[in-house]
Amino acid sequence: MTIGTRTLPALACAAGALALAGCGPSGGAAGDTPSASPEQPHGYVEGAEETAEPQWRLVLADAEDGAVHLLDPATEEVTPLGTVPGARQAATDGRHAYIGADGSVTVLDTGAWTVDHGDHVHYYRAEPGTVGEADAAGALGAAGDPAVTALDTGDGALVLDRSALDEGELDPVARPDGAAAVVPFGGKLLAAGAEGDAVQVLDRGGDPEGTLDEACPGPSGQAVTRRGAVLGCSDGALVVTEDDGGGGDGGDDADGSALVAEQAPYPDGEDAPPVESFHHRAGAPVVAGLAADGEGAWALDVGAAEWTRIDSGPAVAVSAAGEGLPVLVLGEDGTLRSYDPATGERTAERELMDPVEGGGPPPSVWIDTARAYVNDPAADAVHEIDYNDDLRVARTFDLEFTPDLMVETGS
Repeated sequence: MTIGTRTLPALACAAGALALAGCGPSGGAAGDTPSASPEQPHGYVEGAEETAEPQWRLVLADAEDGAVHLLDPATEEVTPLGTVPGARQAATDGRHAYIGADGSVTVLDTGAWTVDHGDHVHYYRAEPGTVGEADAAGALGAAGDPAVTALDTGDGALVLDRSALDEGELDPVARPDGAAAVVPFGGKLLAAGAEGDAVQVLDRGGDPEGTLDEACPGPSGQAVTRRGAVLGCSDGALVVTEDDGGGGDGGDDADGSALVAEQAPYPDGEDAPPVESFHHRAGAPVVAGLAADGEGAWALDVGAAEWTRIDSGPAVAVSAAGEGLPVLVLGEDGTLRSYDPATGERTAERELMDPVEGGGPPPSVWIDTARAYVNDPAADAVHEIDYNDDLRVARTFDLEFTPDLMVETGS
């Protein structure tokens, strides 16, 4: 991979998420930045505005002409963000959007993010802009924490420094060789696929520190939740958590904590293909993914390390809202259906769009704390869904372009 960097226009949020290091453990090591002064709010970020509510943004890309737009659901304002010729994939780490084209990925800062310190949360917004471009090919996935973002591509993983991203620069800190899936967790990098079925534990610079006790054959897909990190495997998943008692797997930290891996095998008697990627509300401890053949989906309760098969029929998109909340599946017939993640029982359905035809990127489902969003390329629209009210269509945003790709940021 090679990296190209451009100046981030009008973006003054130089400190970014890591500027909150003195505010709690999720912000990075204490002392990384000065503490907030009495005149500044707790978690102050220079150049950004702190808000009382999450600042959700939808990044939408037209695959035909590469035009990228930012939709603010609160104001319904649509802002052009430039052009990514050949755009065909999209991913996000919660703040940045990654638009994949043939042989490259463009990084956009959407200027909307959340900093969660456990006992309190800060919401921020700033001017959006383009960060830069990297050479990359193949499938695109992103997983991030306050320190780094791991970008999985078809030609290997690229780990980017998060504070540099927040300042408008691409600064690669590691390139785990041959890894099919990389996820940052517990101050480490978990890299699967580089050494057979083993999962390597790397430091943030990519240097090996050990391996997990459990294997992950055929790794594909990753997620980070409040209950732990998840790596998708051909036989199920690995759920990785931190054990403050020390010992265990190969990821011991200086404070005595360790990374512990638990297998979550697919249920006996189920012959459905495995999940290839995970989708869920940011941080939620239930994740979901389509079965590889598109015939239904799987939901994984991360805390219990247990799967539920969802027999939805042919499907093109899925996402999970969380514990006790629905899994949403968009069928090939254009109908959106919700399912109980514990039982797989269908709880609601809504005819949403025309049947989805092949030939282009499929629609996607993105879920936040109150709403779900489904892009409808055939209608040049995005549908806003109240998933707690029988999938009621709260609003439909009619657009002047085709939203072939969509990710939601602000988490």
